[in-house]
Amino acid sequence: MRSYSPDLTPPWKRSTPAPEVPAECDLVVEEAGTGFCGAVIRCEAGTVTLEDRFGKHRVFPLEPRGFLLEGRVVTLVRPSSGAPVRPTRTASGSLAVPGARARVARAGRIYVEGRHDAELVERVWGDDLRIEGVVVEYLAGIDDLPAIVADFAPGADARLGVLVDHLVPGSKESRIAASVTDPHVLVAGHPYIDVWEAVKPSSVGIAGWPSVPHGQDWKTGVCRALGWPENTGAAWQHILSKVGSYKDLEPALLGRVEELIDFVTATG
Repeated sequence: MRSYSPDLTPPWKRSTPAPEVPAECDLVVEEAGTGFCGAVIRCEAGTVTLEDRFGKHRVFPLEPRGFLLEGRVVTLVRPSSGAPVRPTRTASGSLAVPGARARVARAGRIYVEGRHDAELVERVWGDDLRIEGVVVEYLAGIDDLPAIVADFAPGADARLGVLVDHLVPGSKESRIAASVTDPHVLVAGHPYIDVWEAVKPSSVGIAGWPSVPHGQDWKTGVCRALGWPENTGAAWQHILSKVGSYKDLEPALLGRVEELIDFVTATG
């Protein structure tokens, strides 16, 4: 008598097993059924909790072939308790490259308005910028931006990106930005008066950023309203210490910095 396999599914209809990937913290995956994309923040028996870049949490079952990792179908499994913990993502959410060396600096640059802006960009995007060879420099404001751009002499192999605070319609900053028309320069900005506001209040441990009366120094007014000592340098170091990753920043800043990095590193 012939021996038959108990599986009568034709070979071309059988699904191939997906590779198993430990659901380690900070691993960024996409749930195959819903398209929800986020970082693993918790993995318990039978479920995994993801957090997207806007702070929203979703719980999903650990089903075979249930997730996409870098576009590839995988099966998430609970990590072993003794497995070594290593970062899989940079602070910006990009795939980490262990042991990667900094690239020789490009001719292109990203300019930001002040030291606080530069420190925040370094804290979240520093690893990415070193791999891409992008240097971030800070300016003392953008009042002379057209002259600064002319002095930089941008070109196809030396693109310039500029991050501007309070870039909203009708503002002084918007008029200055509009005066820069070089195709090798991208001026992008966030709507906040100061980059402090781009840090989520919840990350700093406050209910919200206070409203400061017009004509008063904004940073000093914030310190007064929050009952902090009127030492803006110390206040900023406190704020910066609360930023661990892109999750602590507002989307309006995240998108603009990513846009600038893409522009400066683009080829052709």
